[in-house]
Amino acid sequence: MATPTNREFDIRGVNHLALVCKDMARTVEFYRDILGMPLVKTLDLPGGRGQHFFFDIGNGDSLAFFWFPNAPEAVPGISAPADLPGGGDIRSAHGSMNHIAFNIPAEKFDEYVEKLKAKGVKLGVVLNHDNSETQVSAEVTDDVFVRSVYFWDPDGVMLEFASWTHTGFTERDVAHEAVDAEGKKSRPVVLKAEKALAANDAKAFETAK
Repeated sequence: MATPTNREFDIRGVNHLALVCKDMARTVEFYRDILGMPLVKTLDLPGGRGQHFFFDIGNGDSLAFFWFPNAPEAVPGISAPADLPGGGDIRSAHGSMNHIAFNIPAEKFDEYVEKLKAKGVKLGVVLNHDNSETQVSAEVTDDVFVRSVYFWDPDGVMLEFASWTHTGFTERDVAHEAVDAEGKKSRPVVLKAEKALAANDAKAFETAK
């Protein structure tokens, strides 16, 4: 499979993802002191409208938090999932941010799970995601494409440490049609587009030869 390319915009990853916290001091203690993310920029918003802090998460990307006076309380199960994967209902509302997955080296995965436990972070079960009927393997096999462990931040944001365990996705990894609002596969938007892109890539390759 050719390296996927955005043909419309030169997007270079995530600049920052902005969330809302209840207690900025507690947020700093968690992300900087427990997860080790450097705090790289802080702002007191003009007119007493709150704060905006940025943490470095690697590769030039940032995780940012707002603190707003009198912000609405979190609503688990709506604004964020009520449970961790493997432990219950992981649904959240349309337009919500379900979770953040931080990329970590595959060879460090087990070490980092133990390190989080030692820091007192309550973890969900380790999930080895594969292509089986259950989509989870008890062991790391050649079919496992990512390993995950999930946990909460102080405000109930679901976080994940994730490790890719494969050398790259192939055409076989895009094999399911997307459903509409009713849960029906009513029109070909994925597989039709993938076939067209593959044909265009093949044509471009032949032209370049």
